[in-house]
Amino acid sequence: MENALVSIVDDDHSLRRLLEFTLKAWGYASQTYGNGEALLQSLDDNPGDVVLMDHMMPGLSGLDTLKALRERFPDLPVIMLSAQGKIDVAVDLMRAGATDYFTKPVDLKRLQFALNNAISMHRLKDRVRQLQDTLESSVRFDNIVSSSGAMQHVLKLVDKARNSDINVLIEGESGTGKELIARAIHFNGHRRERPFVVINCAAIPRELLESELFGHERGSFTGAVERKIGKFEAAHTGTIFLDEIGELDMTLQAKLLRVIQTKQFDRIGGLETLTTDARIVSATNRDLLAMAGERQFREDLYYRLCTFPIKLPPLRDRPAEIPLLTEHFLSQFARREGKPGLTMLPETLAMLQRHTWPGNVRELQSVIERSVLLADGDTMRPEDLPQSLRISEGNPSGMSSGLFATKADVLPLEKVKEMAITRAIALLDGNMTETARALGIGRTTLYDLIKKYDIHP
Repeated sequence: MENALVSIVDDDHSLRRLLEFTLKAWGYASQTYGNGEALLQSLDDNPGDVVLMDHMMPGLSGLDTLKALRERFPDLPVIMLSAQGKIDVAVDLMRAGATDYFTKPVDLKRLQFALNNAISMHRLKDRVRQLQDTLESSVRFDNIVSSSGAMQHVLKLVDKARNSDINVLIEGESGTGKELIARAIHFNGHRRERPFVVINCAAIPRELLESELFGHERGSFTGAVERKIGKFEAAHTGTIFLDEIGELDMTLQAKLLRVIQTKQFDRIGGLETLTTDARIVSATNRDLLAMAGERQFREDLYYRLCTFPIKLPPLRDRPAEIPLLTEHFLSQFARREGKPGLTMLPETLAMLQRHTWPGNVRELQSVIERSVLLADGDTMRPEDLPQSLRISEGNPSGMSSGLFATKADVLPLEKVKEMAITRAIALLDGNMTETARALGIGRTTLYDLIKKYDIHP
């Protein structure tokens, strides 16, 4: 195992030398200790990848040393060696946290296999922990970029909800950061060590969504070749985030209501009723109460989901945050693209501040990411911004004189329609229902136009 470090602990000098020589032949580095006290006194915050330790040693026994290691390094693999082949000794050591147990003389082939497994699992756990720390740090309160009073109020609500199991409904336009708030609630709360499961109710065909939510048994319908675990089952003891909850059809709304009321559900085709302790956080860019009045959304489900509502303001209502968000995204993408010294001209920032940002924070992030790549030298200029943003300068609607700044800018009507559809899909994050609604056309018409103009969302 490349660069693996093994700590050998044994009072038998000849055995230590033999193990040290053997480990070197296997490609391991090693450090040796004659007793448990010497090991514990020398270890710092990086004790290596695995400890290989004798059970019977003078002074501090192998068992007591193992217990001390477990207190300081809970995940450190410890393989115990013993001249005693008694079952009760092995049981005591495994209960105290030993990763494996070998009797002397040691079967070296088995030991090599055990060491490889222990080191691989230890490094995998470290990698998972690093990824978890990275994810959690990205949703810490101090990493959510905000300066406006409205967003500070949102963060206060998040702080109130994070250690509760109350159902939360996050409302806001597309691109305002609803999933980021949902992650902040989960990863700053008491369920942070448990699963966070996301499902976009608008992105999955309705005939498949029930299976995604609740799972299915093998043979329950054509194509069900094996059992599928649903999102509610996977989110047990954690959090399930139901994004675009307003797209759920009435049949599934009734089934979701049952889950909220009873914490129970059935897989499709299943005979067993399952229980889930998943906390529900949902999000929508639609007015669910108005939909309830139009009988498009169950009113009883709305009040169950909306026990603790959080409303995210659109970016146009918090323009003071644009410079702060711009600086954040500029720094992030400039580092990634190898341009750490990149700055923005004042007139470029002014143009960003005058834009109305119909796609909200997601649109701003996308614009900065693209512009960083286009920027030459050390500064981002107005011409590095997308043309669609520049031609709407001075006319937020993007209509009338703002659409075609000069005679040379005039485009064929079909090209304008293609551009409008492409931009709407991007701004609404691929949500075809919302795109069709925003464009004032039906979903079928939208799909026909996507095919006609050969648009690739």
